[in-house]
Formats: sequence, structure tokens, C-alpha cells
Amino acid sequence: MQIGLIGLGKMGFNLALNMKDHGHQVVGYNRSPEAVQRAEAEGITGAYGIEDLVNKLQPRRVVWLMVPAGSPVDENIEKLVLLLEARDIIIDGGNSNYKDTLRRYKMLKEKGIDFVDVGTSGGIEGARSGACAMVGAEEEVFKYLEPLFKDICVDRGYLHTGPSGSGHFVKMVHNGVEYGMMQAIGEGFEVLQKSRFNFNLREIARVWNHGSVIRSWLIELAEKAFADDPNLNRIKGVIHSSGEGLWTVQEALELKVPVPVIAQSLYTRYRSEQEDSFSGKVVAALRNQFGGHAVEQK
Repeated sequence: MQIGLIGLGKMGFNLALNMKDHGHQVVGYNRSPEAVQRAEAEGITGAYGIEDLVNKLQPRRVVWLMVPAGSPVDENIEKLVLLLEARDIIIDGGNSNYKDTLRRYKMLKEKGIDFVDVGTSGGIEGARSGACAMVGAEEEVFKYLEPLFKDICVDRGYLHTGPSGSGHFVKMVHNGVEYGMMQAIGEGFEVLQKSRFNFNLREIARVWNHGSVIRSWLIELAEKAFADDPNLNRIKGVIHSSGEGLWTVQEALELKVPVPVIAQSLYTRYRSEQEDSFSGKVVAALRNQFGGHAVEQK
């Protein structure tokens, strides 16, 4: 399948390599020419403008957006609708608010362009070697794209969640759960770090990840973080919030569903911007490990 990929950052670049490895023809565009040149060096066809990208695609065109949520998605869609034709497909693989997705779907539907929302998980490593995809789309469009999802995801790692908006809704809740899980891990390691015992936190993470009830990729990433910086002295415990946790809490309030753990983890992120803590350091380090999210250095 031929894919036009807009956004060659940490996730987009690795997704492009993943697609290429599986025999898909990728045309990549990024605002930065250097990012396009880097992709070209890996055998990906470069495009130096959105019109250039569209012109290099054969009908039925598929354009995958891997750009930050919000106005960047709308700006790219506004340019694409002037260039695409009926039955072409736009995929939003970022962490967009599902309500924005519903709005975009309605607008594009009126123009005959298909719109797909893909909640993409697995971090940078998953984008490169096997992602997890939660796909909101019409049935026919999903079936058309399913070979692509099957190739770039881990075994059993993709799901047609339902109509447009559902993929981003599931990913929103996924990220809310992620907030709570990381907060619990961070708090646990803070108790260990402040105890009377001189614990090796890397080794504790290692043993927890071999047979324990809480073994997980996040614990594995904690081990890696402590291997790099045993007491996380080089970073601040500032945890930036990218929005999905807030959206999950807002949706829960509308649905009258109590989510105290997710809500508290969200409040802790806001608090982390005011005061430093070891649990904040752990969560910041975990986010950096799986998603390359920036940490604040001491």
C-alpha cells in the first residue's frame, strides 16, 4: 500500500520505517527539510510540501497525519481537502480529542473524503517495531486499511473500535489509565527511596518485572531509567500533561463515572509544576523512556 505520512518526528519517522519494512511505499513530508532528508536516507520517498506529497500518491490516496493534536491537525486537513478527491482517506494517528475527530469526520464526509482516527500506543519503540492501534472508521474503510494495521502492529495489536471518534475515545481512556498506573509506580518508588534501607531501585524494578503481579513494560522502563540515573538526580520531578488525562476526567464527570485514581494522578501532574518530588521524577523518567517526552534537567 502507498502511504503519505505527514509528520516525521519521533513517532512519525519510526512509523514510516515500520511501514517501509513491511513493503509499503511511504512518501514522507515534514515542515523541516532536514527531517525529510533523514527519511530519504532511509529509502523513504521525500516530499517538500503537502501538494508535492499528494501529487506523488496514486488514487485511492491515503494520507496519515502524525502531528500534534489541535490546530496542526486542522491546518493540515484544510490544505489536504483542496488537493484530495472523493474516497481518498485521511488518517489522524495523533492524540486528538474525540470531539474534534467527530467534527472533522462530519466536515470531510460532506466532501466525500474518508476520515479515520487511530489511537496509537506503544511509544517510539512500538512505532518502530510493532504498535498498538485503536481504529475508528467506517467498516469499508477499515477493511481497506486493515492489511496496513496488521503489518505495523504487534500480533493482535489492532482493533476496529467502531465508527469515527471511537478510536480516539479509547486511546483517551487508555492514557487516563496510563496516568494512574505511572503515578502508582512513582509513589511506590518514592516510599522505597525514602525508607531506612539503602535500596538499589534498578534491581527492585528488575525483580518486580520477573514473575511479580505488577510486572509490565512500565516497570521495565523504570529499570532502564534507574540504570541511566540511579537516583534520578539529573532531572526534576515535573510531569507535563498532554491533555488526555484531563479529557478522560471531563468525560467521566459527564458520564457520572467516579475516576478518583485518574483524577488524582492528573492533579499530581499540575502540582508537579509547583514543587519537586521523587515520585514525579519517576513518572517524568517513564514518560521520557516510552515516548521521548521532554524532562526538565536540574
